[in-house]
Amino acid sequence: MPEIALEQLKQTISRNCHISDAQYAGNYTLCIYLLKMREFYRWEKQIPFSENLSNDDIGQWLMEREAWWDTLEEEPFSELHINGKVVSCYEAELVNSMLEPDRLVYSGGYGNYGKPVFFLADLESQTRYKEYQLYICGHEHVRELAAPPGMSQNRSIYIRKESLKRFIWEKYEESHWYNTDNPLAKALACYNFEQQPENSLEQMASLEADTILYHEIGEIESSRLLGPQWSEMVMQMPRSKSEFMARAVKDHIADALSTLPRLIENKDDAQIHFYFANFKGMRREIFPLLLTAYQQWLSNKNLTALKQITEQSEQHWLDTAQRMLEIFEQKGRSSLADIETLVQENIL
Repeated sequence: MPEIALEQLKQTISRNCHISDAQYAGNYTLCIYLLKMREFYRWEKQIPFSENLSNDDIGQWLMEREAWWDTLEEEPFSELHINGKVVSCYEAELVNSMLEPDRLVYSGGYGNYGKPVFFLADLESQTRYKEYQLYICGHEHVRELAAPPGMSQNRSIYIRKESLKRFIWEKYEESHWYNTDNPLAKALACYNFEQQPENSLEQMASLEADTILYHEIGEIESSRLLGPQWSEMVMQMPRSKSEFMARAVKDHIADALSTLPRLIENKDDAQIHFYFANFKGMRREIFPLLLTAYQQWLSNKNLTALKQITEQSEQHWLDTAQRMLEIFEQKGRSSLADIETLVQENIL
């Protein structure tokens, strides 16, 4: 692709990213929003992880960015112009087939809370993994605020190495705020971040890419089992407790199908610790027995309890999800309170 055309493509995708952020950034709590903006500033300015950020510079940048977003909030997303063709910004598979000669990878889909998520990155490798198309993404040319380390669409899985490293580094910085007796500290203690931060980051990102891959496989498989009506239901539960519950239930199905069996198979302490370092919020609230199994493993290094609860939970959460769908089909949006009650009654 000619350099001018590539720059125009980047500008279009970047504008779509900013429109998405303008429309959805308000969905975050203030604390999460500020943390994400801080990380986004570091990425945008290409500031090394080891370099401290200037709060004054971030503050000025933040005010300018929010003022610009105010002008974009009502704007529509733009189509992409590639090699003389006009393509929808959501047709990722078609876009990637057109960008493959340029060793670039693109994704345009929906993330948490229905937020459109776009990015353009260098394509490090593209392989078939079982029945899945796996894209390993390197340097990111364009991204938006959310930047999840792993994404899946249909049967395509994207592992975003740069975003994964940034996510891990955020956790490393976060670890200094708390005591050392928690899953995050235990995971980081398996590496040598204090003396070899860059090497440790590479090692941890390589291992955690495996966890992300298997979670995304689980996401695809859980979506197949639940059918398109599940996404339709969740889209009609904006920012409600029932939405958080529904997303947690689906995450538990994905992890029971794929992520947890992989962790149990690998038997890697760092990988298991880091999974539970991120086992928070509604996921933990409705599945306390999983945390109990982790604590048992801590005491005896025996994975039996974790394996048993994983096997038990798969059908439990599938049954719960099916009943949620049935209630929603009967009552529509007036069913949210009933769905919350159902999940509360089926805490595992």
